[in-house]
Amino acid sequence: MNERIFNLQCEEGEAGRLDKFLVARLADFSRSRLQGLIEDGLVSVDGKTAYKNGQMIEAGAAVVVRVPPSAPSSLAAEDIPLEIVFENQDLIVVNKPAGMVVHPAAGHHTGTLVHAALAHAPDIEGVGGEQRPGVVHRLDKDTSGLILLAKNEQAHRWLQDQFRLRKTQKVYIALVDGQPPTPVGRIEAAIGRSATQRKLMAVTAAGSGREAASEYQTLETFVKHTLLEVHPVTGRTHQIRLHLAFIGCPVTGDLIYGHKKATLPLRRHFLHAARLSICLPGEKKARTFEAPLPDELCQVLEQLRGKLS
Repeated sequence: MNERIFNLQCEEGEAGRLDKFLVARLADFSRSRLQGLIEDGLVSVDGKTAYKNGQMIEAGAAVVVRVPPSAPSSLAAEDIPLEIVFENQDLIVVNKPAGMVVHPAAGHHTGTLVHAALAHAPDIEGVGGEQRPGVVHRLDKDTSGLILLAKNEQAHRWLQDQFRLRKTQKVYIALVDGQPPTPVGRIEAAIGRSATQRKLMAVTAAGSGREAASEYQTLETFVKHTLLEVHPVTGRTHQIRLHLAFIGCPVTGDLIYGHKKATLPLRRHFLHAARLSICLPGEKKARTFEAPLPDELCQVLEQLRGKLS
């Protein structure tokens, strides 16, 4: 594929941030892809290279965007079985098992969800970026449940916007150690990088980090544990795990943000993305997808219920 060049002119009413102008004009590309083109020096304004996404442009400005041909991906498709909940021409909804990493990262160069998706849908290659093709949102390695992958650039942008504008509804099932302070509640605590362990996240002091909110309600109470339904209002990294630990009831089996020794015989943390409601590209009403609780988590609950009887 040859380099593509887009010659655009900023009209009245379009003045403002460069990246927002491009997102509105080039609907086939995701926001992150367009921002990457700016950062790579592939966008010019009135003949001068633009390097800042937030550069302000005025009506009448001539904007040129150069989109280089896709480089051959270094990712190799791997024939890994996927539990597909739904699929159409725009996206795949997968029930991800615990233990599977979503995309390649340090220490995880093979066996990821992305590798499996490339084998199932080869056209996903390069969508939204070479190393994270199709990825719209993420789940932690040991969190099971529903995750979306976009199959084309237009769907990638649409779905990302649904998450960014908080038009999605996500429901997680979590078993926690102890009991929350109230049966139903809302947790508001900013989240940012840990000051002591840069690879981890942390609840931060007021005025730092990014705002984050989670809502929960109690489903079942046990002697030393509580089963919760959790609704993340925002989508910060490790948000649910951090927020539940913040109120004194960490996710059972979470050895990073919770107790350093598991309180139940679990090889993972007890957190599952059970339900997701989202409006799909070209549709006006939201669809709801569900993933049942995995067998290993059901067995833990049965053991706890047995102790109550």
